[in-house]
Amino acid sequence: MYIKHTLNKRLSTFKGMCFPYKKKSSTTFRYEAVVGVGGNIGDVKRRFNHLFYELKTYARVELLETSLILKNPPFGFKTQDDFFNSIIVLKTNMQAHTFLNYLLRVEKKFGRRRSFANAPRTLDLDIIFFDSKIINTKKLTVPHPFWSKRESVVIPLSSLNR
Repeated sequence: MYIKHTLNKRLSTFKGMCFPYKKKSSTTFRYEAVVGVGGNIGDVKRRFNHLFYELKTYARVELLETSLILKNPPFGFKTQDDFFNSIIVLKTNMQAHTFLNYLLRVEKKFGRRRSFANAPRTLDLDIIFFDSKIINTKKLTVPHPFWSKRESVVIPLSSLNR
């Protein structure tokens, strides 16, 4: 069950049991990762709940916080359903590239298929920030290069209780 709040004609937010969430205790894991979560195929809010429990039970990450969920129009390839987006904050001892590979495996587990840029997807996990690191490799750019220009990141990020 989610509570919907309409921001304007284009944007709505949703709050439920897992989104937003804030863990009460701290962790000893070394790195903090802020991850953008998105999707627009199928029952995305339900998939986000499954992702929440997947992350809560994986021993190599600790889920610290989730934002509200934002429903927003697609960008890039516009002839597709609206997206649902959220932010999750995790702690891990994995290095950034290892963590990226873990997220790619999670996407695949949740049915992600890569066909073309900005295509519809079941689940999209993007590293927005990884600790205070700046990374610029062929496979990974952190901070995410477009995070500050996307409502799908800025609005959920602003809802975190940090």
